[in-house]
Parts: sequence; structure tokens; C-alpha cells
Amino acid sequence: MSNTSRLIELSGITKTYGPVTALKNVDFSCAAGTIHAILGENGAGKSTLMKLLAGVIVPTAGEIRLDGNAIHFAGPRDAADNGLVCMFQELSLMPNLTVGNNIVLSRPQSRFGFLCRSGYQEARACLDRIGAGKIALDCPVHELTLAERQLVEIAKALYQKPRLLILDEATSALGADAVEKVFSVVRELRDAGTCVLFISHRFHEVHSLADKISVFRNGSHVQTFAAGAVDHDGIVALMIGQSLEQLFPPPRKPIAESVAPLLSVRDMSWADELKDVNFDVRPGEIYGLGGLEGHGQQRVLEAVFGVLRGVSGRVEIGGKPFGRRTPFRSKSEEIGIAFIPEDRKTEGMIPSMSITDNMRLAGLGRDGLLTQDNQVREAHYKALLHRLDLVYGSLEDPVASLSGGNQQKVLLSKWLALNPRCILLLDPTRGIDVKTKAQIYQLLSDLAEAGMAIVLQSTDYEELVHLCDRVAVFYHGSIARELSGEMLTPTNLISAAMGLSGIAHATEAAA
Repeated sequence: MSNTSRLIELSGITKTYGPVTALKNVDFSCAAGTIHAILGENGAGKSTLMKLLAGVIVPTAGEIRLDGNAIHFAGPRDAADNGLVCMFQELSLMPNLTVGNNIVLSRPQSRFGFLCRSGYQEARACLDRIGAGKIALDCPVHELTLAERQLVEIAKALYQKPRLLILDEATSALGADAVEKVFSVVRELRDAGTCVLFISHRFHEVHSLADKISVFRNGSHVQTFAAGAVDHDGIVALMIGQSLEQLFPPPRKPIAESVAPLLSVRDMSWADELKDVNFDVRPGEIYGLGGLEGHGQQRVLEAVFGVLRGVSGRVEIGGKPFGRRTPFRSKSEEIGIAFIPEDRKTEGMIPSMSITDNMRLAGLGRDGLLTQDNQVREAHYKALLHRLDLVYGSLEDPVASLSGGNQQKVLLSKWLALNPRCILLLDPTRGIDVKTKAQIYQLLSDLAEAGMAIVLQSTDYEELVHLCDRVAVFYHGSIARELSGEMLTPTNLISAAMGLSGIAHATEAAA
């Protein structure tokens, strides 16, 4: 590391919202030339800390020092002008503007009222630097995938030439290859003297990238230590008082091969992204889809649910052909498929609407669901939300007022309200805290025990290994390998995802 002088120091920082205390007397510092991970469950104070440093909010009490001097930010622009740049978990791009405009407008350079051409050249260089060279500057942001939008957000942050770069779940939508490219750039920034604050709920990312780790719990700074000084289990205990072994539910009894599948996919192809995909999912089974970003696994679930057009091949539900697939037909009582999209903010719910109204959205058009007595329906919703331990004030609160983990609970609950027999999930724990992950894992295990067929696409290999009965690993639009039992290991998942032929048994992988 080229420089380890203190860049930012917080002394006695407290932030309250009425009777709620988000941060309590926090002392914290981070050094130039350091990658400093910030860990904690939802409500721990991480987001509040980042908003203070980004100039979005001001502390109720305490002092922020930059280069040893007390500073008060007038707003995000002021913080950015001082070199403090934050990429928040909820993407902030303007969807109707182009990629180039989104990046350049974050640090506008103009001449005679026009944006300078050099700004767009620099924006292009930022995208190329993080391995996003295929993203065109003139492409409207709304045409990009979630992973591509996340890369544009990172490029926008680099474009602002930060002294302190805050990455809040910056890689949550990226595949392993894109993550490693971003990490390479982050290390270059660190070596050039930038301080990087890195928030992630993926422990393997934290351990591979961070120099220092700070744990927050219930609005307080618990402990800071060098990366590697505390193991996984110790970190989880600091965060939530729960061991890592307790994160995943115990293994379920395997489903016999003689059990008839509830969902069957045969010879599924679409454009140049899916090629002759075949798999079965039995009742009571969690079937995983893995692979590197962009190899087709996400498209499979969209094709099954009826989001995509022009899909060839066959889909059967309960042994009966399911042709002319549309989302409306998929969620019908006859078919009984639920779909949890990848981006809850733009595809899964309407953040400005209340919890109740969002819960009703999936049931629109289903006879009987919306004609129920309001009290009956509200009791049903409350029971579902209670099952996931949702923290909220009133069912009339807007979903936007909830944390990311609680928003995901609302999204899951609104589909469970339809009593589906098959649920399709796209990366359902992306960007949420450890405690909420454990609750979702237990829910999925309980649903499988009750006979539901579950298809889980995930970018988290530990999730696939510890939660799924079988995992299909995709490579260039096809299933390269199906793993189960002792063959289902992170090593074999990665090997199959990269198109390698080698495969190791669990004991060999551990050795």
C-alpha cells in the first residue's frame, strides 16, 4: 500500500430520526491506500454511515474530519467535490439518459454550455477499465441488464476521481468474471492511494479484497481488525450473535428419483442465449442454476414464466403441457408458478406504494383474492409477513421506507399469498444482510419440505452448495454439468462454469 495516512475520522457521531437512533456515538477512521470492509446486518448503521460520508445527511452530533480538518458537507455534490464518492446499493442511474450522459453528468465539464468531448472519451476509458467495453455510450440505460447497469454505476464512480470510494454492494449483480475485473481495478485504486470502503454480504469477496474489516451492530461500531485476524464464524458472531453453521438450514431428505417431476423443461432454446436446455424439478426439491454471468441461467426462468417471446421447446407442469406461456397464465391457480425477479426495485414492486398495495399486485386478476373482506386479506398478509419476521410500522407504510432485506421479504410474501406450487427465484438474497439471508434460506427449506418445487438461480456458490439438492451449471447457454451429493462443491461449480472438464470429489476438493 502506497499510503496509510488517515483520510477520514469520525468522532462521537450520532444520527437520530425522531425516536430512532441509527448511529450511536461512533468513532471510526479509514486510511488512504486501504480497502476497508464494513460489515453488519440490516439496521446495523452501515447505510447511515455511508450517507453521512457522501453528504446525503448530516450528523445529529459528533464531528467528521477530512485530512485532519473538521468538515461539514452541504450535500452530495460538495462531498464529491472533496473526493468522497459513493455508489449506493440502489442504483441511481437515470434510465432515459444514455450511458455516456449518466457518467459525464456526474462530473460535468462544459464549454460554452456544451459537455466536452473529452468527458465522453474519459467515460469510455472508465468502462473499458472495468471490462465493460461492450457497453455503448449512446445506449439508453433502460435497455441494459441489471449487471450492465451496475458496471455503469462503477464506471460513473471512477469517472469522479475519488479519494474515498464507497462501494455499497457494488458487485451484487455481477458474475465471478466481472467481479474479479472490478476487484483488480479497486486494488489499483488502493495502490494509488485511494481509500475504498467496501460493503458486501459476501464473505468470500470481503476476505479476498479487504485489508481491514469493521463490524457494526445496532448502530454501534463493534470492532475493527486486520483482514484474516477473525474467521468467518467469528465475524458472523460479532454481527448477529449466530454462528456460520447456523446460517443454512439442515439438509433435507433427498427426493426419490421415482417421484414424478412437477416442472419439466425439454429442448428449450431462445435466440442465441439458450440452447437445448433440459431439466426436471420434483416436488420438495430445490434445484439450483449456476454459472458465470450471461451464460443463460437467468433467461431460463424468464422463459418458463412467459416473460420471453420466441422460446422453442416444451414445458410441462404436473405432467401436463404448458404452452402459450404468459406471466398471467403462469400465476393462475391452474398452473401455480411464482416468479421472484432479479431487480426488486424496478421489476418486483412499486416502492412508492404501500406494503398492502404491493402485496395485492401479484393477485390482480385472480378471482377471489381481491374480493376478500379487507380484514381477512390483511390478516393473511400479516401472517405471511410475520413468518419472515418483517419489521414495519404499518401495512400502509411505503415499501421504499423499508430496508433492502425487508423489501425482499415483501416481494416473497406477495407471491406466497397466491399459494403457488412452484417458485422461480432470480438471485433472491442479492445485497441483503446475513440474518435476512438465513431467514430466507429457512423459508425456502420449509417450502420445499411442504412439497413446493423451487428453482433458484444464484451467483453465490455457497448458497447453491448448502441449499440446493441439485445444481445445473450453465456454460454458453447450455447445461454443462449437473451436480449433486458429494460432487456439489464450490470447486466443481467453478470448474463447470468455466467450461473445464475436471471434476473433484468433496474429499479431493478439500485437500
